[in-house]
Amino acid sequence: MSDAPFKNPGWAGNTGEFDLTEEQVRGDDFVGRRPKDGGHPSGAGTLPYMLAEKAPEAALFEGEYHARFEKILTRYPTKMAALLPALGLAQEIRGHLSPETMDRVAELLELSPAYVRGVATFYTMYNKRPVGRHLVQVCTNISCNLAGADDVVDAFLRYTDTELGETSEDGNFTVIEAECLAACGFPTCVQINSRYFENVTPAEVPKICEHLKAQGE
Repeated sequence: MSDAPFKNPGWAGNTGEFDLTEEQVRGDDFVGRRPKDGGHPSGAGTLPYMLAEKAPEAALFEGEYHARFEKILTRYPTKMAALLPALGLAQEIRGHLSPETMDRVAELLELSPAYVRGVATFYTMYNKRPVGRHLVQVCTNISCNLAGADDVVDAFLRYTDTELGETSEDGNFTVIEAECLAACGFPTCVQINSRYFENVTPAEVPKICEHLKAQGE
């Protein structure tokens, strides 16, 4: 591995002459923490994140998460219409949507389990089985593919010693391919949990993984 400093900490653009910190670029220094209760109801349905720490056996939904669930319901004319953000919230808590999770969401929204499973299995952003602390999604659509995305996928698989969709023995990484991640100007784009890494090359893969482990993210 090269001793060169790590230059791709996972945000768009570069620091350049402005010498901005990651917190300043991301806005973390003034945005603050991501509220579990969803903050204002108008944004409560837009907040699901893929977190590193997952609780597959956690109750749905309690405490601050119950408050967010109730706020989500106020934004839709029917409970059925709130299904997608409710599934996103369930995945934020548990890390994936097991059959039991989908059944519980169906019960809360007064929907049939078959309907909820049909919706959840249609969308690739919902994990239907457990994943590692870091879900690595490598875009292999045309722009990234032309820029060497297949080599980036291979580099992640070699580093994690896994096959596509498998979770590494230490539980840290699951690597999958993804369709367009809407960052075609910065190929190869990689989404790890809820963070984008842009212009990724195979040589950077070990540094990215070590950065994540060192940050405990």
